[in-house]
Amino acid sequence: MTIYVGNLSWDTEKEDLVHLFSEYGEVRKATVPTDRETGKKRGFGFVELAKEDQEQTAIDDLQNVEWMGRMIRVNKAEPRR
Repeated sequence: MTIYVGNLSWDTEKEDLVHLFSEYGEVRKATVPTDRETGKKRGFGFVELAKEDQEQTAIDDLQNVEWMGRMIRVNKAEPRR
């Protein structure tokens, strides 16, 4: 499962997500997408943990908490349509 993290601070880096989610288990992958044209961060990211039960715990614990000055949204990522 992949976790979607929304409403991120524009200052958020991949390493920040790794640090936040490493409290819940081994982080396999973390990304903070940027706009193709401007190179600016898009305000969201994705995280994958090694174990699915750890991902659900992270989602439950981090949903609607303040992090880096923003109220983040954390939920299971939906596939692109």
